Amino acid sequence: MIVMDEKAGVEIKRTEGVAVVAFMSASVTDVEVIAAAGEQIKKFIEENNPNKVIFDFKRVKFFSSQVLGLLLDIRAKLGTCNGEVIISAIDPLLHRVFRITNLDKVFKFFPDEKSAISAVGSNCPPR
Repeated sequence: MIVMDEKAGVEIKRTEGVAVVAFMSASVTDVEVIAAAGEQIKKFIEENNPNKVIFDFKRVKFFSSQVLGLLLDIRAKLGTCNGEVIISAIDPLLHRVFRITNLDKVFKFFPDEKSAISAVGSNCPPR
């Protein structure tokens, strides 16, 4: 299952029990686009019940602080079933933002989507 929302600027798919959210743009800065992405991701989580969400940053070269808020918001939503947010394929310069804000201690990081998927997996039990 793949959900692509041009307005939200994300592609969401379910693979091996985890949700993978890929940003489609090199620059993720528009507040309205980030808000739309958040709504789309939350809807996907409610409908599909993953407890792990991988955010794939392979296309992203720049993002605003609202993206950090989005990641934390999704993490809080997943917290009800001991879920977690995982970051994959982030540019080393962007990874610095996570270190500076100490969010590198909150999220797990993997070099690419494939390694992130193989390292994590499983769903919350059905509700």
